[in-house]
Amino acid sequence: MLAVIAPSKISGMDRRLLLPLLLLLTACAPTVGELVDPVDTAVGIVGPDASDTAASSREEAAAEELSRAGSVPAPEFPDGLDWLNTEQPLSLAELRGKVVLLDFWTYGCINCMHNFPGLKQLEAEYPDELVVIGVHSAKFENEGDTDNIRQIILRYDLEHPVVNDNEFLVWNTWGVRAWPTLVLIDPRGNVVGRHSGEGVYPVLKPVIESLVNEFDELRLLDRTPLKLRLEKEGRPSTVLSFPGKVLADPEAGRLFVADTNHHRIIQADINTGQVQAVFGTGAPGLMNGAAAQAQFNNPQGMALAGDTLYVADVDNHAIRSIDLISGRVDTVVGTGNQASRYPPVAGVAPEVELNSPWDLALAGDDLYIAMAGSHQIWQLGLDDGILEPLAGSGREGTLNGPRAGAELAQPSGLALGPDNRLYFADSESSSIRWVELAGNSPLVGSLAGGDQTLFQFGDVDGVGSGALLQHPLGIVSDGQLIYVADTYNNKIKRIDPASGEVKTWLGEDYGWRDGEQPLFYEPGGLDLVEGVLWVADTNNHVIRRVDLDTGLTSTLVLSGIEAFMPAANDYQGTVLVLEPATAAGGTGTLLINVQTPQGYKFNDLAPTSISWSVEGNVARIPIEFNVTMPDPTFPMEFEVEFIEGSGALIVDLNLYYCGTETQALCLFDQVRLELPLVVGSGPGAAVGLTYQIPKPNLPNY
Repeated sequence: MLAVIAPSKISGMDRRLLLPLLLLLTACAPTVGELVDPVDTAVGIVGPDASDTAASSREEAAAEELSRAGSVPAPEFPDGLDWLNTEQPLSLAELRGKVVLLDFWTYGCINCMHNFPGLKQLEAEYPDELVVIGVHSAKFENEGDTDNIRQIILRYDLEHPVVNDNEFLVWNTWGVRAWPTLVLIDPRGNVVGRHSGEGVYPVLKPVIESLVNEFDELRLLDRTPLKLRLEKEGRPSTVLSFPGKVLADPEAGRLFVADTNHHRIIQADINTGQVQAVFGTGAPGLMNGAAAQAQFNNPQGMALAGDTLYVADVDNHAIRSIDLISGRVDTVVGTGNQASRYPPVAGVAPEVELNSPWDLALAGDDLYIAMAGSHQIWQLGLDDGILEPLAGSGREGTLNGPRAGAELAQPSGLALGPDNRLYFADSESSSIRWVELAGNSPLVGSLAGGDQTLFQFGDVDGVGSGALLQHPLGIVSDGQLIYVADTYNNKIKRIDPASGEVKTWLGEDYGWRDGEQPLFYEPGGLDLVEGVLWVADTNNHVIRRVDLDTGLTSTLVLSGIEAFMPAANDYQGTVLVLEPATAAGGTGTLLINVQTPQGYKFNDLAPTSISWSVEGNVARIPIEFNVTMPDPTFPMEFEVEFIEGSGALIVDLNLYYCGTETQALCLFDQVRLELPLVVGSGPGAAVGLTYQIPKPNLPNY
């Protein structure tokens, strides 16, 4: 193996020039293989040589078969790296007694994402024996930023330590060639082997099981739980969580949002932001049925046909449909499992296996699917159910030409143009490309961005391949210009399809600001209707509205989501039981006080609601005390009748609040306060309930 030499520092231009050399044939690897003996010249790890194997005795060979343990010590992590999901840097020395699994990944790589479920399953099965450590070695400049890695940890709910290896120090030490690569280390701190590609669970499960059993018998296994500080601790609830795509329907006054990390689709009034319907329970899964019982898993792109909404359900590897009249959710195609063959095999819906469908576009009865996981675009005939590849061989690359032989690179956004072309955001090649939908020899071609390698990226306006983008995910056409969510550059750009000229329109560095000079944070989805560009501002957890003529940007405040929360017996908010109180029978005073943290206030655009209930008939609370109002003023005082006995007062609070400087970022806290109460015949003080909203952990705001 050739050792990969990492530069001391990789900046934007350096990264574009050096990565093709540094990584040689590196790519996101979709293959599923076996755990192999490591070969690493940089650290002196050498796999078995054929002559050595031949010379070994049968007894040694038999002993080797009985043990999965390694024999070469694993190298330590370099000092000075940023660590996430842990209070302090970890060392392999302190993890002796644990099975350690290093996951080398980069967060724009679809194949890396495919490994997350398998890693989570292994962590669940070996919670005290296995420690997974994510080694994030960034491909894109934007991916090397620690704050951005933190966002992706939150987005994919990763609960293991992650180290930011943005200068390729750990990568170089281990001689890694491809994302994803996994390295297994035994409880003595020796290297067991490595695996490149997907399919981590079936490959690693038997090896980990063997190591756990072997070192448990030797009494060398340490099951002491690893103390972590997860990035999600202290994070507030937002109405949306990493929304991926948005779709506007002005004729019916509807706006559809893929509330991706809440695993649901939200329908809201396009003018007021009032939530009209929610499809999905909010928990990941694959379940058909009524809106409140259905389940999605990481939904993204949508397409609308009358009152049927089609959804690309990424992690279910399925296309779902929503009947907007009845609210019923069904599966159009997909089995719930990632395609077992690569690339997937054509067939007839619904049983065809898919591979991470990311976006949709509809033309008549033809539904086009950006199949990010297999680097292809597929076509589904809604009339006959026939599903087959439209463009892309399945090989990741930048090769243009006839549709079947072309190479795509994780297409993630689709837009139909007026020229009988389907334009797509080819995220891993950081380019905008097109596929002809008709003609005797339909082709795939490039419009703008890098067209030679997967490592031509940056932030440069220009013409054709002279322009540079960075992992674009969203695209839409108004019939004249093409608008692009240049995701990793945190910008909205415009392209003239006639000339290929790319110009930055809106955005600078990442952040959040409305007005004429707005800021975005990794926007992922776009739609454009009636002079308004709608933006799914993914890492800001909001939907933005941009006037096409002026560029004036505002944030749509979604309200009324509490009406679609689970019923009382399925309550999923925070429940706080307060210290018991006493009261005297008869007319008395009930106080409630809710306080926002410093620097925050109640939102005057989205209404807070308060609803009361009683257990044990210890009070009569009029129904008019259940209130809904924007910007409430606390404390509130109510006159109630207390009744002798014992029971509890219960108040459900749905609290919309925001930063004093970020009014439109709507944070949401759902809490139930339970106050045990004894009402006697003697005197009693006023009964009060108090709640302090925790200070949100939002370092970027």
